[in-house]
Amino acid sequence: MTTPRPETLAKLTPVLTKRWLSPDAWRIGTYEQLDGYAALRKALKAHPDDLIQLIKDSGLRGRGGAGFPTGLKWGFIPQGDGKPHYLVVNADEGEPGTCKDLPLMTHDPHALVEGVIIASYAIRASRAYIYIRGEAVHAARRLRNAVQEAYDKGYLGRNILRSGFDLELVVHSGAGAYICGEETALLDSLEGFRGQPRLRPPFPATHGLYASPTVVNNVGTIASVPPIVLGGADWWKTMGTEKSSGPMIYSLSGRIVNPGQYECTMGVTLRELLELAGGMQPGHNLRFWTPGGSSTPLLAAEHMDVPLDFEGVAAAGSILGTTAMQIFSDQDCPVYATYRWLEFYHHESCGKCTPCREGNYWMVRVYRRILSGQGTHEDLDTLLDTCDNILGRSFCGLGDGATSSVTSSLQYFKQDYLDYIEGRTAPKLSEKTLVGAH
Repeated sequence: MTTPRPETLAKLTPVLTKRWLSPDAWRIGTYEQLDGYAALRKALKAHPDDLIQLIKDSGLRGRGGAGFPTGLKWGFIPQGDGKPHYLVVNADEGEPGTCKDLPLMTHDPHALVEGVIIASYAIRASRAYIYIRGEAVHAARRLRNAVQEAYDKGYLGRNILRSGFDLELVVHSGAGAYICGEETALLDSLEGFRGQPRLRPPFPATHGLYASPTVVNNVGTIASVPPIVLGGADWWKTMGTEKSSGPMIYSLSGRIVNPGQYECTMGVTLRELLELAGGMQPGHNLRFWTPGGSSTPLLAAEHMDVPLDFEGVAAAGSILGTTAMQIFSDQDCPVYATYRWLEFYHHESCGKCTPCREGNYWMVRVYRRILSGQGTHEDLDTLLDTCDNILGRSFCGLGDGATSSVTSSLQYFKQDYLDYIEGRTAPKLSEKTLVGAH
């Protein structure tokens, strides 16, 4: 393992992660010693519209996958409409490979709580919710403790810091459905209904939670608000690129020496991230990887120098997504990896729309046939045709994401499929997999 070069180390920009290794970082005392709630005091002295403009000027884009401009989303909320306004934090992190929000909530929950208070003040919301996955028991416990500490200190509740601003914050645990990471399915679940996506328009900005104006933002997005308020828009834009400003937490897993979270300036490359992570494991060479979780098109070793920002990854034919870098080597099979991801999407499809429900069901069966040595050349055309009938035709992005690894693996690794079909690669699944499969 080699020591990273100074120019690579300079790409590390600990902003959201700067408190993670502090003793008792999750407690309010530690948080207050390290700039905690200073941004809130500053924000409450400003006009809400000025805060929205500050976030617009910073160029902050959503950290949940879509990369939509945060300030623009806040600005969509109609004012003076006489309706209650809501802020909902999407903490339902459940995509394979994605793991940046859970450590943030576990190690530094007050960063999220402070961000929620400031964002709620900006959009004139008096009630906010953090919707977290039911399986994330430890993170939810830390969050609830942080919320109680904030109430006890007067940062939540009535007349916060004598500003006249009131806010109630609720941490809600879901039942563990991946579909609830889709914002409208999350809202339905929060209202007590089965988590399924809603037809849009109308959009949550005008008809969200309880048919009222609602902002839905990711954990990382809201946690970025306090440092922007403290440091200013110009400081935030010193990191990242012109159109993708600020730092980003990149989650590295797979065949690398030191998997984990690396907060770097946006625009860092996979080559540089691997350098920071100690490189590939001994005996392994990079073959393929995901830039943003399992719902983003695969990239190959040839893409190691692609700038990992919203524009750079899109130009390479993929999506930055949740910046979950799953690293695979020459000892891993792209066909089998895609099959395992498809099993996940088939299982997690809510079943509301036909393309996703039926398409993923049948694609799983085609992959089982190929991997058991019973595949045909026509199966490859069937897979592409099925993807074409899912992409852009499903009710929400789950269906679209499910097709990403299929089409991209066929684009870059078609020979691996042919090796199974033509008998050069031994079957990975037994023929029993095809019999009575559910």
